[in-house]
Amino acid sequence: MKASNEKIALATASGKAYYELVKELKQRKIPFVSLKPGDVVPFSIKVVITTQGERHLVNHSDILVFEGKMKPTPIVDEAIRIAQGKQSYDRVIVGIDPGKTFGIALLADGRVLETATGSSLEETVDIVLELLGRTPAMVDVVKVGNGAPLYAEGLVHSLDKSLPKEAVIETISEVGTSHFTREIVHQRGSRDMMSAIKIAERNGRVLRRRKRTH
Repeated sequence: MKASNEKIALATASGKAYYELVKELKQRKIPFVSLKPGDVVPFSIKVVITTQGERHLVNHSDILVFEGKMKPTPIVDEAIRIAQGKQSYDRVIVGIDPGKTFGIALLADGRVLETATGSSLEETVDIVLELLGRTPAMVDVVKVGNGAPLYAEGLVHSLDKSLPKEAVIETISEVGTSHFTREIVHQRGSRDMMSAIKIAERNGRVLRRRKRTH
């Protein structure tokens, strides 16, 4: 019998919650099972996402509750981590492609969890801090592409001031990170995010942190 790839289940009758969670899971290409509250949860499922009002109907050891005002991204991050059987990741990497639009990619133990774009240096730093804050790991690394030196230098300076002193900052050569299909070339955001993934996957020069300790 073929093993099931689905380790995450959604158990909710809430149309709004289901729509938002499914959209997030499909966008990240994460396989999942849809259940009704009260259904028997398959043995292969490692974590179930439901709502507070339906939680009592779900019989499982690992349940995540999605509230109406929550964004789906953090709870899906947590579900993925639980599905992988991890208390925390060994190594989380944020790759950044600086420019007029900043491409951002989050990798956890080598797997792409999320991509995003920042429209300014300040917004990009905020996104990086948020990603690292909700993705527990033994080691945090931020890798910045050097293809646009003016943007890269300003970003590295801001990251050095904002990141915890334990975080590692690397500068990465961007040679060969912008070769994509014709379709992606004309999609600015997609191109920047794909470049960010390639940057995250490369090794570069580790910068000496200048963050002051208190």
